Amino acid sequence: MMSIVVRAEHVSKTYKLGQIGSGTLNDDVQRLLARIMGKEDPTKNVLDKHGNETIHVALSDVSFDVIEGEVLGIVGKNGAGKSTLLKILSGITSPTSGCVKMRGRVASLLEVGTGFHPELSGRENIYLNGAILGMTRSEVTRKFDEIVDFSGVAKFIDTPVKRYSSGMYVRLAFAVAAHLEPEILIVDEVLAVGDADFQKKCMGKMKEVSVGQGRTVLFVSHNLAAVQNLCGRSIFLKGGKVNAIGATKEVLNKYLMDDANSVMERDWNNDCLADTEFIKMRYSRIHIQNDDSESIRVGTPFSIEVAMDADFTKEENINFSFNLYNIYGQIIFNSLSETFTHFKGSLKGRIFVPGDLLNTGIYKFSIMVSADRTKSMFYLEDVLTFEVFDEREADEKWFGDLSVVLIRPKLRWEISNGGLLI
Repeated sequence: MMSIVVRAEHVSKTYKLGQIGSGTLNDDVQRLLARIMGKEDPTKNVLDKHGNETIHVALSDVSFDVIEGEVLGIVGKNGAGKSTLLKILSGITSPTSGCVKMRGRVASLLEVGTGFHPELSGRENIYLNGAILGMTRSEVTRKFDEIVDFSGVAKFIDTPVKRYSSGMYVRLAFAVAAHLEPEILIVDEVLAVGDADFQKKCMGKMKEVSVGQGRTVLFVSHNLAAVQNLCGRSIFLKGGKVNAIGATKEVLNKYLMDDANSVMERDWNNDCLADTEFIKMRYSRIHIQNDDSESIRVGTPFSIEVAMDADFTKEENINFSFNLYNIYGQIIFNSLSETFTHFKGSLKGRIFVPGDLLNTGIYKFSIMVSADRTKSMFYLEDVLTFEVFDEREADEKWFGDLSVVLIRPKLRWEISNGGLLI
């Protein structure tokens, strides 16, 4: 049976807003004594002179366990308490109440250049970081070549890191944290600074560290596809509290559906105007045509219909691009219209989506108008949001990381109301 290496028990963290301290020596002494005696802060509900609360609750009663070799994802919106939790787990700050128990050496990568001294070279910072993590000099020397090779900054290894770009900082910092054999690796959003190739290397390394070496990884990211691919279990933090914890797919669905409202139809009454030097355009109505007004069933075909008034006044090759994204922001398909050069009148577009194309989940529909298929002139983002569900739910299908266009559904255009097409 795998042992527990991280345990958070009723962890809460509060910060005082405004000035540092309670404002009076008496209040500061009361807070200190209460903390020593393990009692509640007597000044936590103090209001300022305007009647506003002076305490911000970053975390409230957060509890969870992480077993050895597990990769745990932590998701939530900005301000949900993710970074505060990682700082507590890393020992950078202490919880206001509750406790955290960690078994093993911890390596943290919370922000660009964490633990680096800007005046020291990359070589010197590798040894400095190793010492901070509790490694001996001989252990760091044994891993040194692997670290430098993984980071890709060998050419600059004897250059002071203050001259590194943010991407180089992250490459070296992650290489040090991942190769110096910590029992627990804590990684915040910093990997977003690296390029696509390096992010791929990092994901592979974290899988190797967890699966191959049995080490534990706590991973915070807004890249939900990366969380889905890397983490078997995840936590959804909302307002400093644990909103959901469990299998990653279920947690991510709950996170993404938390604020997602189904919008199957939009009617602007000609209020949405695109007015540029190339085009004048008003959308009138966009809606999904199917048998159910609230959702779409797996296996059931449907269509997306767009109605607009347009005036293309210049010698430009105008195209409409209709794009469907999953809830992770990955494109499922796009459908490109025919090319319009001169046009004035009403347009109706209808996209036919075949059954069994879409899996269960939430999808968003966007429209882009471009010139010569390269120059974007107008973009209408997330104009529709809808859910696809499967009544069977037995043979659930999962495509995983969808990052390419899978299909180009049939697109039909109708010209009406005396439109002039040249």
